[in-house]
Amino acid sequence: MKIKKATSLQTLEDRVGYKFNNPALLKQALTHASSTSKTGEHDNERLEFLGDRVLALLAADALMGAYPDADEGGLATRFNALVRRETCASIAQDIGLGPFLILADSEVRAGGRKKMAILADGCEALMGALYLDGGLSAVGCFFAANWSGRIEDLTTPPQDAKTALQEWSQGQGLPAPYYRVIERQGPDHKPEFRIEVSLPDLASSVGRGASKKVAEREAALAMLVREGVWSKEHLKP
Repeated sequence: MKIKKATSLQTLEDRVGYKFNNPALLKQALTHASSTSKTGEHDNERLEFLGDRVLALLAADALMGAYPDADEGGLATRFNALVRRETCASIAQDIGLGPFLILADSEVRAGGRKKMAILADGCEALMGALYLDGGLSAVGCFFAANWSGRIEDLTTPPQDAKTALQEWSQGQGLPAPYYRVIERQGPDHKPEFRIEVSLPDLASSVGRGASKKVAEREAALAMLVREGVWSKEHLKP
């Protein structure tokens, strides 16, 4: 299997604002699992696992400082907006991560460099690599450069999609939305759920996520947008 080589890693380091002491960590962060089945190289899934937790810590800490009077609910909805897959993918696009990803030819042909899931995982893997190479100071600088504006935009906490859908359905005289798992994929350490939400006399909607909670929220969001309750702007990170 022929693997597409990444663009110069030094260019990416310039965009990230950090020079790696161990360039192998950066290369691993960019290596998608599709490219390793025959090469035996390490893919970026372990780094993505770590980066997800590092991002959660940085986001929670930043929100505590930015909104000292917010209650737990207000912090939670802001937190979800900062760490959701769409936000990570958007930041990956902002720094031009796609061309640097190491993918199998088949994944490249399938548009892998623009796929939200691959970009989001790559962003989190990059954060994991930054943490291992330079500690919290290195990854914290990357977080501040790319998330600060988003934190400032959260003066009013975003309404949770599940809450909004339930309130809307009640206003329409409908029962509470019903959620059910229709598929679970992936290994135990990195599952992906597909969850369907349904209401009487309406077509169901489906959401995906790394947890049931996230997938339910995405399903509710899809239904709200489809029914015209929320605009498509809510789909943007």
